[in-house]
Amino acid sequence: MTGGKTMHVILSGCSGGGKSTLLAELARRGYATVPEPGRRIVQREQRSGGRALPWVDLAAFAREAVAMARADRAALTADAGPVFFDRGLIDAAVALEAATGAPVSETLAGDPPFHRTVFLTPPWRALFASDGERQHGFDEARAEYERLRAAFPALGYETVVLPEAGVAARADLVLEALGL
Repeated sequence: MTGGKTMHVILSGCSGGGKSTLLAELARRGYATVPEPGRRIVQREQRSGGRALPWVDLAAFAREAVAMARADRAALTADAGPVFFDRGLIDAAVALEAATGAPVSETLAGDPPFHRTVFLTPPWRALFASDGERQHGFDEARAEYERLRAAFPALGYETVVLPEAGVAARADLVLEALGL
C-alpha cells in the first residue's frame, strides 16, 4: 500500500514479452492480479463471431479493452493491497489512439492514476509466438512496444524495463522496486 490507497501496478510492453508469465508468478506468490483484457476480448469475440478483434477492427477492440479495463479496476475492493495488471487501461488507450487518433490523455481523463512505476517487457524474440489470439508478427509487437514506451513517460509514469531473465528474477526485481 502507498499513501493509504491500493497500489495498482501495471505490467506493460511487448506482446509475447513475458507479462502473463510474470503475472502468474506474482499470483503464485500471493499477490492479486488482473489478466490482460485483450486476450479475454479476443476469446469472447472468437466464440461469438464478433468483429472487435485487433486484426479485424482495431478501434472496436480498443474501445472494448478500455471498457473492460475500467470494469476490472472498478471491481477491486479498496483494501485489495498491491494489485498487478497485465496491461489494462493505459495500454488500451494507447491502442485506441493508434487506431483512431483519440488522444490518450482524453481517453484517460477522469480515471485515477496507477502506481507511478510501470514495468515494461521489451521485445524478446525467444518468447514471442503468434497464435490464434495473437495474430500479429514480431515487428508489429516491437512497434506496439515503442508506442507504449513513449506513452507512459508522457503521462508522468516512471518506466522500468525488465531484463531478459527468468520469471523468478523478474518477479524479484518488480517486488524489490516497489519495496514489497
